[in-house]
Amino acid sequence: MLSVKNIAKKLPDGRLLLRDISFEVKKGEFVGILGESGVGKTVLLRCINGLTTPDSGEVIINGGHYAQKINGKKGKDLREIQRHIGMIFQGSILVKRLSVLENVLTGRLGRISPIRSLVYGFTDDEVEVALEALEKVGVRHLADRQAQTLSGGEMQRVAIARALFQEPYLLLADEPVSNLDPKNTEMVLDYLQPLTRQMAIVGVFHSPKLVSQYCTRAIGIKDGVVLYDGSPHISPSMLIAIYGTDLPEQPARQVAVA
Repeated sequence: MLSVKNIAKKLPDGRLLLRDISFEVKKGEFVGILGESGVGKTVLLRCINGLTTPDSGEVIINGGHYAQKINGKKGKDLREIQRHIGMIFQGSILVKRLSVLENVLTGRLGRISPIRSLVYGFTDDEVEVALEALEKVGVRHLADRQAQTLSGGEMQRVAIARALFQEPYLLLADEPVSNLDPKNTEMVLDYLQPLTRQMAIVGVFHSPKLVSQYCTRAIGIKDGVVLYDGSPHISPSMLIAIYGTDLPEQPARQVAVA
């Protein structure tokens, strides 16, 4: 599904941020990437989806009979690969002036002709698929609402629906719950977790506890390399090795009371 081989990336000032990152992800996995702030987790995701070009190494995306190296691709060739990669950005980047449904439909702008994209010329079938994606995350009733009127949790669910509408082989999530309260954090991750039946998910997380609760595997990055790759239930000693002495806050998962 995803093969990351020997990725290295320097900062603009010449410092080496990612030194030698390698791992593979299969369909059905939900991989949580952990590490200190500034270690390069977001840069790694951007290298995977082609938004950032690594200085060395390669990323290979596989889905069905599709297999492509993403590095070095530009223009139409890059967009063709990115069609198969869904992305949920930190802070749920939505077009505030558009409706919820229109925001979801933007997930396929890369698949339609330039003329159709200029006028948002989607077919009735495409609109129905977009509505079904909203249904899956519990916000179909908000389809006609302007995005700017939504709560943070609702915005993240719309972002997930947009990624689902894209029908990706691989879903990347950059701290998808970083700005949410515990209730909405649980709600969003409860929607993400079952998606592994259709695809692979790689997410950047701040909280090791959330990774242990929702992910099937954890990767810990330290000093530009993969220090840990294994069970999401990471030992205290390994967490200290990944983060140093200042471990991130461990939010408690809320339990509904009848």
